[in-house]
Amino acid sequence: MNFKQEHTQTWMPSPVLHEQSAEYYWKGTGKLSVKTFRGGSALYQAGNGHYSVGDNRYLLLNQGQEYSIAIESDQPVESFCVFFPHGMPEEVWRSCVRREEELLDDPFNAGGREIEFVAKTYGIGPEFSQILEQMRMDSANGIYDPAGIEEQLHELMCVLFREHRQVRHEMSKLPTVKSSTSEELYRRVYIGYEYLSAYYHRSVTVSEAAKAACLSTNHFLRGFKQLFGFTPHQLLKEKRLQEAKKLLCQTDWPVTDICLAVGFQSHGSFSSLFARRFGVSPSVCRGKR
Repeated sequence: MNFKQEHTQTWMPSPVLHEQSAEYYWKGTGKLSVKTFRGGSALYQAGNGHYSVGDNRYLLLNQGQEYSIAIESDQPVESFCVFFPHGMPEEVWRSCVRREEELLDDPFNAGGREIEFVAKTYGIGPEFSQILEQMRMDSANGIYDPAGIEEQLHELMCVLFREHRQVRHEMSKLPTVKSSTSEELYRRVYIGYEYLSAYYHRSVTVSEAAKAACLSTNHFLRGFKQLFGFTPHQLLKEKRLQEAKKLLCQTDWPVTDICLAVGFQSHGSFSSLFARRFGVSPSVCRGKR
């Protein structure tokens, strides 16, 4: 996979990177971008954050963010990444929040400070998926239409700003005196959430996630429950069970191997938890696929 293009290309002719590889490693600094993957996942590290990006989610990284990427898979993983030109977020934001008179009087002055999004993984909703899928199809078919791509980038940016507003709403769940404190606590708690999500298959601890988030364990636990409504352990248990269900339906791995691969230590406790969560035992689940 030639990811070098991501970091050396000029803005034109293409703002997308569409490649496949089973193994890849890179470290450097990039543009404001969204990262998506199919048929596997990639592990990113950015600042203190660890992000596992796979099917149906995207990672949003800010302009100038230093990060590393690692792909280690038994089969090729498809990557599709979109890069935004410098200044586009500010221009789109201004057009959304300023009055029409101001936009007419001063149409080209974005003004204000550079917009920074919360770096984390987001679910790919229907609108985002539709735009991204069209861009992916155009890329796969070698279609390059500058006007069409420009419109798609603006549409994607509008979706990102709707996500941005939702993030600001979620920050209000954290009862702090200052909004800046809520924002910082939100970012740190999410770093811990992403850490647990990335390493759920290991014997990861709450203290490790709290350390990654630069929070004390108790402060992290309290903020996590306030923000998500469930605990870190409940998150780990759910992710392990969901991944186990997927492996039971998509592979022929022995149940014991699946149990260990997703992070459970005991076959008996895994079977019991699985039956309680899905209403059937792992072996019955496999038989119904």
